[in-house]
Amino acid sequence: MSMLSQNAPKSKVKREKSKKQYIDVEDGKDIGSDGDARGKRRKMEEEKQQELEQVEMKKLENMLFGSLYSPVTFGKEDDDEEADGSALFHVDRSAARQTPDYEDDDDEQLSDEEKGQAKGIRKGEAAWEDEEEKEININISTVNRLRKLRKEENEGLISGSEYIARLRAHHAKLNPGTDWARPDSQIIDVESSDDEYHHGEVDDDILRTNEDLVVKSGGTKLFPGVLEYSKLVDANAADPSNGPINSVHFHQNAQLLLTAGLDRRLRFFQIDGKRNTKIQSIFLEDCPIRKAAFLPNGSQVIVSGRRKFFYSFDLENAKFDKIGPLVGREEKSLEHFEVSQDSNTIAFVGNEGYILLVSSKTKELTGTLKMNGSVRSLAFSDDGKQLLSSGGDGQVYVWDLRTMKCLYKGVDEGSTCGTSLCSSLNGALFASGTDRGIVNIYKKSEFVGGKRKPIKTVDNLTSKIDFMKFNHDAQILAIVSTMNKNSVKLVHVPSLTVFSNWPPPNSTMHYPRCLDFSPGSGFMAMGNAAGKVLLYKLHHYQNA
Repeated sequence: MSMLSQNAPKSKVKREKSKKQYIDVEDGKDIGSDGDARGKRRKMEEEKQQELEQVEMKKLENMLFGSLYSPVTFGKEDDDEEADGSALFHVDRSAARQTPDYEDDDDEQLSDEEKGQAKGIRKGEAAWEDEEEKEININISTVNRLRKLRKEENEGLISGSEYIARLRAHHAKLNPGTDWARPDSQIIDVESSDDEYHHGEVDDDILRTNEDLVVKSGGTKLFPGVLEYSKLVDANAADPSNGPINSVHFHQNAQLLLTAGLDRRLRFFQIDGKRNTKIQSIFLEDCPIRKAAFLPNGSQVIVSGRRKFFYSFDLENAKFDKIGPLVGREEKSLEHFEVSQDSNTIAFVGNEGYILLVSSKTKELTGTLKMNGSVRSLAFSDDGKQLLSSGGDGQVYVWDLRTMKCLYKGVDEGSTCGTSLCSSLNGALFASGTDRGIVNIYKKSEFVGGKRKPIKTVDNLTSKIDFMKFNHDAQILAIVSTMNKNSVKLVHVPSLTVFSNWPPPNSTMHYPRCLDFSPGSGFMAMGNAAGKVLLYKLHHYQNA
């Protein structure tokens, strides 16, 4: 068979080729040869195949995403859509309000009790509840991590369902959601009254102002015993200091923090708890910085050292002014000072019991006050109208800056030399620290009235008290001693007890030097002798 196929007459094959070529020429195609004909047919088939693939891709796109080439319209009749030939789709908004047919059929077969249960489930209620939760009682006072769930200090046993509800509420407090991300905040109830709709428009007006959008929570009670906090990235991690940190101070906007120390650099950081970006660093050649502080109005920074002069840095104009020596004074050091709450007066510790009062506007000496002993510490009170001072005679002086006279002078109980003073923002309380590590907490009204007995004596530290600070609502008092490592205590002022978990166990703070709370007490920054500024988040306070 193979031999016959191989020896087929060639003349017959030639005749067929010539006949086919003759027919193609007569039809007007003029292909010329079988090779060219096959190539063109193959090309035509590929083009058709590509067209079919494109049509198929458009069909798939229309099925998945709707028609990309004709706009999606709602409310047209189905006949119009079929006539158009494009695969349109529409969202059935009534699906959430209407009950499917198969559910109606099922409802007919359900009893009245089952129908009620089904309606409850559709309204978002729990599909199943554990009856044992109501029978279980949990003691939240014995476990340290559950004490934060208490509503009252003496509360103990609560039911299981109440325990779950408080856990959810605590989770919502620590992880507050945003209103714009909630689906129900985007939906307007058509059946609601016009008054409610216009009320929603009034709420939107808050975005048209530059006022604070965050409502500060006031009056929340801080529980004693255990302080809830988190360690954050160091505040000066972007640019640590080469020397001890002597000052840390938050700006009134709670985002700007200054740090200063013996390396002669004044640094500014933007505090967010994550990156803490450095904004600026300023070098002072002739002044190792002993103290730096913002004016309460946030316009200037006062910088001082063991020099006859001090510096004033204008934040708005980024300009340094060198002030001093003060006219008529011979003080060789102006390293210790305090700024009044009204930003009008700067009080410097002078020689031989003198207190120097300088105007923050003119930077000129406006007056002096004289103690019997040497001056060691100062604290403004009553919105800058009064000044407290203590020193080597173991007494606390209360000065009226309007009359420039001493209102009251009393012995600080158990003190031979006062080394530190601080007053609460509202002026109701003040604390006095001594060289023996004892801190007395007084009510100022009682002290001025003649009652010299402190409401609390804190003796947890054994070395000289160098620094103290009340937070903004006077629920926390920080006590710092620079003589020993980890010598920091936080006092719960309402109960007059010390927090048991501070300083943090199994962690070193080195030698603490200074400390400050942010305006809303959300952050607490502490500088140490190693050149670091440790940053902590206090969970009780929602605002920085």
